[in-house]
Amino acid sequence: MRRALSWRSGRRRTRLLALPLAAASVTLAACSAGPGDGSAASPTPVPLEEPASDVAPTEPPEPDLSAFYEQRLQWRACGNGAQCSTLTVPLDYEAPQEQTIDIAVIRRRATGDGMRLGSLVTNPGGPGASGVQFVAQSPEFLGQSLRAAYDVVGFDPRGVGRSEPIDCLADDELDAFVASDPTPETEAERQTSERLLTAFGEGCVERSGELTGEIGTEEAARDMDVLRAALGDSTLSYLGLSYGTFLGATYAGLFPDRVGRMVLDGAIDPAVSNLDLNLTQAQGFETATQAYLQGCVDTGDCPLGDDVDAAGQALRDLLDGIDEQALPTASPRRLEIGNAVYGVWAALYNEASWPALDAALAQALQGDGTTLLQLSDAYVQRSPNGYVSNATEALVAINCLDHSGGIETEEAAQLVPRFEEISPTWGEVFAYGLVGCREWPVDSGREPAPITAEGAAPILVVGTTRDPATPLKWARALAEQLDSGVLLERDGDGHLAYSQGNACVDETVEAFLVSGEVPEETVRC
Repeated sequence: MRRALSWRSGRRRTRLLALPLAAASVTLAACSAGPGDGSAASPTPVPLEEPASDVAPTEPPEPDLSAFYEQRLQWRACGNGAQCSTLTVPLDYEAPQEQTIDIAVIRRRATGDGMRLGSLVTNPGGPGASGVQFVAQSPEFLGQSLRAAYDVVGFDPRGVGRSEPIDCLADDELDAFVASDPTPETEAERQTSERLLTAFGEGCVERSGELTGEIGTEEAARDMDVLRAALGDSTLSYLGLSYGTFLGATYAGLFPDRVGRMVLDGAIDPAVSNLDLNLTQAQGFETATQAYLQGCVDTGDCPLGDDVDAAGQALRDLLDGIDEQALPTASPRRLEIGNAVYGVWAALYNEASWPALDAALAQALQGDGTTLLQLSDAYVQRSPNGYVSNATEALVAINCLDHSGGIETEEAAQLVPRFEEISPTWGEVFAYGLVGCREWPVDSGREPAPITAEGAAPILVVGTTRDPATPLKWARALAEQLDSGVLLERDGDGHLAYSQGNACVDETVEAFLVSGEVPEETVRC
């Protein structure tokens, strides 16, 4: 049973975790270990022509939830070979009869001949990324063997996209929030930050009401079990990316006996404190920045200079300059320091984006922020005409339920030297990030804690050595916590490991999901 929510009043602050909305890179590496002869939980094969919803549902965890667990999805064609449906769930699982919300669901039917393995539920991360959009627009992300064996299913978690989206700010207000200075050193900057953050929290309550306190990851995990039953599967086969690993691990902790074949790629450590979380991410982004700078210098035409140390200083000087004076762009908007930070971060998720960052920085050094603003807009899902989704609002609101609490601004300022020691480029940003959700209007009461999921089938946890957003140490920690965790490591740059051009990773993941092959020891690719 989750903790009771506590509604707060007064000043409110938020913290943006640097978690991705989507990522892809091409990195080739060799494997140093291969899969062993173990086996994961075996889904019950179903003939391809037989709909999954014909399978008998499992018992709900509580009698009051019977109606939700007994529902059957009504599918309709929704373009490009996909089918869409709507799942009904309680707004509040502690009062399931009072109010319901609808969850948007999409699937692509298994393409193979003969028997299928059921549904493979996916989550692309965020929090705030649309699982419906992911399945609709990225069918080739999954390998052919997965698409042949499984119905590939996506859903928008509660508060996201088409699933009762949380609404907090008008577009111009959200622009101001994204552009704002993430390192408010002066009193004037702190007052501006406080005003923007207060407006964000109050806006969620005013525009979205009770939904503001009901979109945490635990609630989304419970929705996922209702979805599993509605799909007709006795266990959940699942691929979670980045934040989706936290959602998957949360599900495993709540329903260990219903875990099927689960892969968690770009893992988050659920036991990490806010302080350690920010320290680790600061270090992760610094490592990724150093890798980018080395790649830039190696081209022989790096706009930041021909030496990694000098290039790093040039990047910091550029950001300091934008902090002092925003840059003009080809649009009516200027490149503010918040936009600049997100623009650089956007490219660090994906090695294939490094040339775009080269061009953006070269342009910015000439006083033009156009391309860096475009990178920032892609990061927060903004088009020239406004925001195309509520991803940023959902990211903030969900994180503030999952990572409640924070410290005073003065205490954050005292931590800056410690952060800058491990991350000269980004340390100050992450130090001030600890002010966090100190007075977010809803306190979920969640405290960081390990997830063991005792009794669950084997869970494959995946991490990448120079991942900026979800550092490898988190994958190692989660694999160690889980009673049945197995670790797969990719040596490379960028965010995520699966479907990033590493055959060793892809083969290991697909053998696990399709054939149930469980590595006997850590696999390193």
